[in-house]
Amino acid sequence: MRIGVIGTGRIGTIHANTLSRHREVGSLILTDADPARAQALAQRLGETAAPGVDEIFRWGVDAVVITTATAAHAELIGRAARSGLPVFCEKPIALDLPGTLQALAEVDAAGTILQMGFQRRFDAGYVGARDAVRSGRLGRLHTVRATTADQSPPPPEWLPLSGGLFRDTLIHDFDALRWVTGREVVDVYATGSDAGPAMFRAAGDVDTAAAVLTLDDGTLAAATAARLNGAGYDVRMELAGERDTVVVGLDDRTPVASTEPTGPPPADKPWTGFLERFGPAYEAELCAFVEVLRGARPNPCDGHEALQALRIAEACEVSRRERRPVRLAEIEGRVRPSDG
Repeated sequence: MRIGVIGTGRIGTIHANTLSRHREVGSLILTDADPARAQALAQRLGETAAPGVDEIFRWGVDAVVITTATAAHAELIGRAARSGLPVFCEKPIALDLPGTLQALAEVDAAGTILQMGFQRRFDAGYVGARDAVRSGRLGRLHTVRATTADQSPPPPEWLPLSGGLFRDTLIHDFDALRWVTGREVVDVYATGSDAGPAMFRAAGDVDTAAAVLTLDDGTLAAATAARLNGAGYDVRMELAGERDTVVVGLDDRTPVASTEPTGPPPADKPWTGFLERFGPAYEAELCAFVEVLRGARPNPCDGHEALQALRIAEACEVSRRERRPVRLAEIEGRVRPSDG
């Protein structure tokens, strides 16, 4: 099969490397807003570079992988759907609900495949946590605590394009919360702080956020995020039940230090970023996409799953802005028929 990769930045390069090595993938066509970058990657991999997106569709591919800037995702998903092409797309579909719903409507109308890149579903720790919950090992689940903390803040010019801390960062925790527990969020109460670097205030964003979420079975969840966590990149999920408690992301590289005399020592090489921490998961999700294309497995994360995570992020943003609890029922979520 021949796959078109649109976007050859950090994630696009990782995905192109994975696909180029895959025995079921015959060839790739790469393109990027910076043609020289796509050409350089194509030369390294022995693949073909295209001058632009039009050539990806005109030259003929069996599927498309979208790793461009977020603003282009929805239009490219729609274009691929109208061309009858399966798509793998990095999250999110769009930064707003109308754009997300329109893109999903096009995919549904065309009957094509859209797999979203929520890589934590392919991380061994999150898979283990899901198995622990679903097997009954924990008993009745009563509390979930999730956190995502970046070691270093993103570039200032990127912040206005990110969608904000809830939509950009915590959306991964929201998707993992639904996937691991098998439950839906019914209401949220969220807040945030912009007391850190001034660039967050300038972008109308926060650098630290917290949300309390109630699941449909009464389980309580707390999710926090931070843009500046000097100890390292910290991603964890703790799930506590009446019988047992498990933790995702607790290993010899977790950037935490105990103050107890007999506690474990600090990590010698703490995680520094998401590409390092989730490297195997990024590879696994692309291998899963190839299996989906071959008809060997169902879609592990379709666009409607991404919509639900975005609805939670939207509810948190409304809660932060209006300083009140928000029910998920208040947030639009019905896919409208495509105009096409």
